[in-house]
Amino acid sequence: MSETAPYASKPEQSLGRLYGTGPSPTRSEFQRDRDRIIHSTAFRRLQHKTQVFLQFGGHFRNRLTHTLEVSQMARSLARALRLDEDLAEAVALSHDLGHTPFGHAGERALHTAMAPYGGFDHNIQAMRVVTQLENRYAEHDGLNLTWETLEGILKHNGPLTNPDGTPYGKYAREGLPAGLDDIPAPADLRLSSFASLEAQAAAIADDIAYNAHDIDDALRAGLITLDDLADIPLAGPIVREVLERYPDVAPKRQAHEVQRRLITRTIEDVIATTSGNIAAAGVRSAEDVRNAGRTLVTFSPATSNAERGLKSFLFERVYRHETVMVPVRQSESIVTEIFARYLASRDLPGRWGMAARGASDDSALARIIADFVAGMTDPYALDEYQRLFDARPDFR
Repeated sequence: MSETAPYASKPEQSLGRLYGTGPSPTRSEFQRDRDRIIHSTAFRRLQHKTQVFLQFGGHFRNRLTHTLEVSQMARSLARALRLDEDLAEAVALSHDLGHTPFGHAGERALHTAMAPYGGFDHNIQAMRVVTQLENRYAEHDGLNLTWETLEGILKHNGPLTNPDGTPYGKYAREGLPAGLDDIPAPADLRLSSFASLEAQAAAIADDIAYNAHDIDDALRAGLITLDDLADIPLAGPIVREVLERYPDVAPKRQAHEVQRRLITRTIEDVIATTSGNIAAAGVRSAEDVRNAGRTLVTFSPATSNAERGLKSFLFERVYRHETVMVPVRQSESIVTEIFARYLASRDLPGRWGMAARGASDDSALARIIADFVAGMTDPYALDEYQRLFDARPDFR
């Protein structure tokens, strides 16, 4: 890799890890983070967690395939912008480690169940996974990641607070999530500053992947057609040019051509726009990026507006399609009922049951249950539901 830009994160300047480790002769600190994430149990579980489409078959994306696609795009952005590719990859690979089974449906259900105890936030849960819940190492809990990777997981979508400590962005509406005071880190995670450009690249790669791949999966599922997209912002012009140039090829080839062009154009838009943002902001270091006062890795204004229009279409025509919503409602019910049964009985398996029975109060018990439920794969959640209720839901 060519030399990184002055405003890139530098592994040799890392604020370090909570638990000291000796230097590696072959890997940078951010490469070590990436490798620890890939080898974690939580990362492997992503292959059996829903992305959007529940029970649609093996060719649809799950949390793992989505994560790998986000990682590839984050690396591409980091390379083009001369950032640290390994840090961008580490943040991308870990950004969904806190997600529940059954996609956002499971998250909504768990957040509702946890409302009396501070709620549930998947970013905070990812932090709990990498700092506390992974239990592979002989000398400590968690993965012992660098400060920069922890910062990226927590703040890749932006700060959590304003400089005066009031909630920022979406948290101004929802309130700060519970658990912020319980995150062990080697230094203050600085909730009011922006994250590194590498973390910002991972965040926008997530948006690009969602848009392109949810279109692809929705076409495969027969929920929409290419003609439905012809007048939709961002995707529409690409659909029209593909249909005009390749009118006689198979629809699945047309769909793939639309997907790849959409990814390429949005990534190129981000690279050009971000390069201009960096120049205009005059940042010369990673610390300048944190204090820039705004996100620097962005779409152009025109693409941003079009992207919001595409998201609105996907929400109305795909995410709220009745074929999708039937298993969504069932999965929300599964998570809700499992949580309530655990809370009433403390009947969790193995070490989780021991922890639950030793919980000091309902709040501590609820957080143990949330940790356990969030870590479930879809199949395991169904197995637990059958164990607890002697019934197996049929997603039809």
